[in-house]
This record gives sequence, structure tokens and C-alpha cells, in this order.
Amino acid sequence: MKVDRISYDPGAVLDFYEEGLTALGALCERTWHDRLEVVAERRAAAVWNADGSPHAGELRFAPADARSARDAANEVFPGCPLTFRLVEALWPSPSPLDRIVLSGETRARPPEPAVAEKLWRGQFAETGRWRLETAFTAAFHFSLVALARCEIQAIDQSWSLRRVAASLPGGEPDESLAREIVFAQASAEGAAGVPWPKSEPAQWSALLRRVLELDLSPELNGIRARQENGLRRELDRLDDYFENYARELEARARRGSSDGAKLKSAERLAAAKAEHARRRADQVARHEIRIRPHLDALLLVAEPAWRARLQIERAHRLETIEAFFVPRARRWAH
Repeated sequence: MKVDRISYDPGAVLDFYEEGLTALGALCERTWHDRLEVVAERRAAAVWNADGSPHAGELRFAPADARSARDAANEVFPGCPLTFRLVEALWPSPSPLDRIVLSGETRARPPEPAVAEKLWRGQFAETGRWRLETAFTAAFHFSLVALARCEIQAIDQSWSLRRVAASLPGGEPDESLAREIVFAQASAEGAAGVPWPKSEPAQWSALLRRVLELDLSPELNGIRARQENGLRRELDRLDDYFENYARELEARARRGSSDGAKLKSAERLAAAKAEHARRRADQVARHEIRIRPHLDALLLVAEPAWRARLQIERAHRLETIEAFFVPRARRWAH
């Protein structure tokens, strides 16, 4: 899901700068309601100077509707590069893997077999026979929740903050968990006795990439359509130009009487074809869409679930699988 942007409020941003720079070791003092005097060195000074050399100056927090010219080094405004640098300086690198156990229902009961089968068939319509081989037992189901900044590099560049969730181990998207995790309640019993899965960075990275691609697909469809239209216009323009130029060279070659003139025209025609191919390739490269995700936070979630062994028929073959029923989402995972 795409996280809504917070409206720019100069007062709130000033509070963030004062607290953030102070945490990095800078000296800060409010000289006016929209101004902050800063003396910084090392980590705090790296917000201005990449080498960490000392910095001293006054920051002005401009209103969102200000029309005057902006000074990116001494003025804070919507989209200000100083804000991005300050956030990156405060954010731990690499991002830690946090864990949380969600509280379940009090006196939870396993689902009735008929209800469980109905929900399974609604979720996996391609399966035929369905039978419980074991009774439901209490267990934990695990998911990954990630917060990522996604930068889309195209003719119209854009960025957005995304929160996505994927079930483990298969990586099925869980939109309801991504949407409701901010309202979730942690279990009072904590993480004692929870069989946390082993961390698998390569596998988790691949499944999070797939979930992010699915989450970005509606936005990418519009960008891709604009890129394709722009590329088509540029390629048509290039093709028309070089086709006309080739016809002109061929006409000159037919009119020429000497072998030298004909050879020169043939060389020019070959050079034009090579240049045509090079410019087409250049336009294709210019109209590529690049997605650069920046993972800011990763949360491993354990929630109460019911585990059972099922016998199902898929593609005319009987299979015995272990599956989890997740009461929160009233869905199956396996």
C-alpha cells in the first residue's frame, strides 16, 4: 500500500530538525519561530558537508506557499534535500530486523471444517478434493512487513513510500496486514516460545521484490504508457529523418557518373544506417523505466494461527500439504 504523504507544516519540521540534529550531537537554538541556529560537526555536519567538516549557520523554515527563491543549504521547504540527508543520517544502517508477536482472540477456537473448506475453495479455486487429515492445532504464522521508499526513474520521475507484507515462506502478498499493522496490538506474553524462522536475506529479498512490483503495478501502468508514447514519437521522427536522408543519398548515387561519387554515396549511406541504429538504441535507453527501492524498515510478524494437514487434489493429482489458517485475515497460507 502507498503511504499518504504528511502535509508540510513548518513548525513540525522545525521540531524534527531540532530533535534530530541534537541527537546527532549538534547544538541547536531557536532564534525565532521559524529559525533555528545550528552548530554541528562530524555526523551532524555531514548533513551539509559530506566530509563532516564543521558547519555553523541559521536554518529558515519557509511556509509551503512561499514564492521567493530557495536556498537549499540554509532553507527548509517541501522536498528539501537537507531533510532527506537528515533522515538518512538518523536511520540505522543496515536496517535492523525487528520482531513482534500479535495478540490473538481470547478463547480462540479453530474454524469449523465446513467453513475452513469454503474459505479454502474461495482462495484456491483450482483445487478439487479437500479433506482434513489432522485436527487443527495452535501454531504461529509468520509474515514480513517492509517499509520502502520507491524511486521511479523515468521521463517523469517520482517517489513514494510503500508498506508491503508477504506471508512466509511462500511470499503471498497480504494487503490487509500491510494496511492494519499500525493498529495491531502486541501480545502481552512477548516472544517467549515463538519458533522464529531462520533469517534468509536472499530469499526474503526476492519475495519482497515481487510484492513491491505488484504493489507498484497500477502506478507503473500509467508511466509505462507515457514512456511508450514518447518513445514511439521519437522513433517515428528518427525513422522519417533517416529514410528521407537515405532516399536523397540513393538519388545522388544514381545521378552520379563517376565511380568515386558512387563509392562516396555508398559510404555515406552505410554511415547513416549505423547512426540511425545508434540513435534508436539511445532513445530506447532514454525511455527505460528504472525502479530503485530503498528498504527503510523490516518487521518479522508472528501471529496466532491454526495448523492442519490437508489432502487436496490439484491438476488431477492428490497432494498432502501442511497449511495454516490465519484467523485475523480469515485466509489460508501454505
